[in-house]
Amino acid sequence: MNTGSDEPGEVAMASDKAKTDRQETGEAAARGLGSRAPEFIKSRRLLHLSWQVGVFVVGLAVVGAGIVMLPLPGPGWVVIFGGMAIWATEFVWAQLVLRWTKRKVTEAAQRALDPKVRRRNITLTVIGLVIIGVLAGIYLWKFGFVMPWKIKDQ
Repeated sequence: MNTGSDEPGEVAMASDKAKTDRQETGEAAARGLGSRAPEFIKSRRLLHLSWQVGVFVVGLAVVGAGIVMLPLPGPGWVVIFGGMAIWATEFVWAQLVLRWTKRKVTEAAQRALDPKVRRRNITLTVIGLVIIGVLAGIYLWKFGFVMPWKIKDQ
């Protein structure tokens, strides 16, 4: 008799959890585009404008650091996307760019996992390495191996 009464309770709890999950995802979807500044900041125009300027300056500094890291050692693209994420907390254009980028990266990752594409990429890599090896062999055969500095003179 207890088992019969427990099952509806478990079903009700599972239903409540599913409803809560749907509400949370609905809130995230409803949040959508726009400013994520606190309400007391959004309610005051001058404060909101200064908030946006601050977010823009911080995002610009992070994106600038990422651009500097592209030719230098460091995670350049990760830092650039981090700056875009900072901008996306406040600006719709950055949110749209970030959504587009996430979609394209996800599509590229899915394509890269395709067995045909993986075989093609491995084949092209092997062909490229063979060409580089042949060219290096021709160079060494023609010019020999000479160190760029003179060790004997010291």
